Amino acid sequence: MKLFLSALFCLISATLNAEPRIAILDFELKDLTLAPGIPAEIQRTASIQPLLQKELASAGYTIIDIPLAAQHAADSGVGYLFDHADTAAGLGKQFGADYVLVGRLHKPSFLFAYLMGHLIKVDNQKQIASFITESKGPNSELVIKAVETLADKIDAQLENRYTPPPPRKLPVH
Repeated sequence: MKLFLSALFCLISATLNAEPRIAILDFELKDLTLAPGIPAEIQRTASIQPLLQKELASAGYTIIDIPLAAQHAADSGVGYLFDHADTAAGLGKQFGADYVLVGRLHKPSFLFAYLMGHLIKVDNQKQIASFITESKGPNSELVIKAVETLADKIDAQLENRYTPPPPRKLPVH
């Protein structure tokens, strides 16, 4: 009996101290400009997920990888996972995540874009937060800064353990 209680205590302790597991889905591009979907915007959009994974992993979050094929299989069209927390949560549950972040790069103008994200709690299939971070211009350093800001907002909703890097001096042209 003593061994059983000891094992139970260890299991509960490990569960309580487990790092939150977060899946960050591939960001989608919603480009409303007169020249939508140019290669530079597709590349910028593709860079967001790995940058965000790196930032949150640096704060101790366990990053759950959901293969792009599984994401596409769950997606019924542009914006579907962004608008359907239950479906995104089901995808997260399938891969063992506690949270799923569904993101979008919304580009209404050539001058700026918004990194948008919905944070979904897998166990109750509810969107628990929505985030918007502005990125002005296509400069990759500005995208990195926007991702750091987004990581800070996500972390503030979860565990408050992320410390953004100090500001970098951008090259003057």
